[in-house]
Amino acid sequence: MKDKKRFTSVAAAGITFQAGSTAVDSATIMSALVFQLTGSSIWVGAVTAILRFGWLFPQLFVGFLAQRSGSSMGYYAIGAFGRAICMLLLAVVLFVGADWSRLTLAVLVMALWTAYAFISGIVAVPYNDIVARAVPSNLRSRLMAIRFFGGGVLALGVVAIADRFVGNMTFPLSYAAIFAMAAVLMLLSSTVFSAMGEPEQTSRKSRDGFFQYLRNGIGVFKTDRLFALFTYAQWCGGAVLMAMPFYVVQASKLGFSLENIALLLAAQTIGALASNPLWGWWGDGLGKVSLLRAIALGRVIPPLIMLVLGYSGAVQGMPLLFIFTMLFFVSGALANGLTIAVIGFLMEISPNDQRPAYSGYFNAITAPAFLLPLLAGVMATYIGLQVVFAVSMLAAGAQFILLTRIKT
Repeated sequence: MKDKKRFTSVAAAGITFQAGSTAVDSATIMSALVFQLTGSSIWVGAVTAILRFGWLFPQLFVGFLAQRSGSSMGYYAIGAFGRAICMLLLAVVLFVGADWSRLTLAVLVMALWTAYAFISGIVAVPYNDIVARAVPSNLRSRLMAIRFFGGGVLALGVVAIADRFVGNMTFPLSYAAIFAMAAVLMLLSSTVFSAMGEPEQTSRKSRDGFFQYLRNGIGVFKTDRLFALFTYAQWCGGAVLMAMPFYVVQASKLGFSLENIALLLAAQTIGALASNPLWGWWGDGLGKVSLLRAIALGRVIPPLIMLVLGYSGAVQGMPLLFIFTMLFFVSGALANGLTIAVIGFLMEISPNDQRPAYSGYFNAITAPAFLLPLLAGVMATYIGLQVVFAVSMLAAGAQFILLTRIKT
């Protein structure tokens, strides 16, 4: 009964967070906000780079602290409630500063976004550790699928409300309202998960100092072939994601109105929602590695489509709304499957008594790859968006090849 209650608590917390994070999606809502404030591809690239790097880099230190203390829930609470507060502050800044210069607003928005990203990064290690102890391995893909399915259903309501905000309120008050809604959902998620309590501890306390912890991580990378190959594949995954914030920029350049940004977010959410049963069955039934390979191969498609659309002759007479809606539908499905597969596979290859440390090692080592959207912003400004999408497509192919070498 206790296990069932924990499963329900984890799922409920995940559902509400999923809906809240949808409202501040970096590839749609945040990219559109920053693009309207600055008109700069470099700033837009920084949105995703900051989020990804901020999410991953702190995990090196949190992994050490959680492994050393033998407890994870306290670190989860700091990160989870902290990021909700950052969202609330973002809403306040956009509301109070509606008449400020766009440059001032952009600087404040990016500063708070950076704080949100790095504070969010505190959550990942304790979350993975607690979930791995609360939910058996054969139910984890199902749990992720339920989380994303329920979160997707709730997110559709969030998208509908966001669309009303954007359509009926002036800029940037519409975005202030969206962030306030996200903050409420994140606070609810944090409360539900924290109230569950921490399951019985299986990881041992470590007495190693921080530098010994780092040396242990280097040792794991050198001796654990599965871990190393998975890390290389994730580096390629970071290169695939470098193009994500620029789908909105390219859409705008091709004539798609950013007033319809909520429609793209809706398509992305529906794609994630519709694909959940498939990814849950695939991950638990056919294995996480098989799912990782399928997703990597599928991620070749979106940048390939953008390359085709980039030629003006291919755009004339085409229904852009339909094309981009379908593109974001596919992207949402692939992103959802990737999350389920990566989290599930990392849990599987991490020893039970070293899970916080392994999460810290993996995410810290792969963190620099997720700064690539910033490089992509420079490339888009000085070379062109087509190069960004070409690199993304090639990286997806390289990731697939690396994943074929993983044997479990």
